[in-house]
Amino acid sequence: MTVRRLPHDHGNHTLELLEHEPAQEAFEKASNTFQLISDPTRLKILWLLCHSEECVINIAAAIDMSSPAVSHHLRVLKQSGLLTSRREGKEAYYTLAKTPEADLVHKIVDSVFDMNCKV
Repeated sequence: MTVRRLPHDHGNHTLELLEHEPAQEAFEKASNTFQLISDPTRLKILWLLCHSEECVINIAAAIDMSSPAVSHHLRVLKQSGLLTSRREGKEAYYTLAKTPEADLVHKIVDSVFDMNCKV
């Protein structure tokens, strides 16, 4: 463990805080999640899928975008672990994953858009 020294002691316990600093990988993972939700289209898709399960065609219609474009965003979100999908016949249905990162995204979406989600 590296002992850190700060040039100034302002009495705000920064050194004590730094003793609990997460690993660099945790910051990178959080940064990647924030990058995913910084895109307005993906945020709109996540807003919808935080509160429902939908097929690609309905998602595309709901956000007024082509199905191929929506499929691209869904693929990115699924690869990141924020979404899960299931197949029923020819349709693929998407919803928010049950992971800590997806739960955080759900809380962010509900907070930002002043939702009171019961899910």
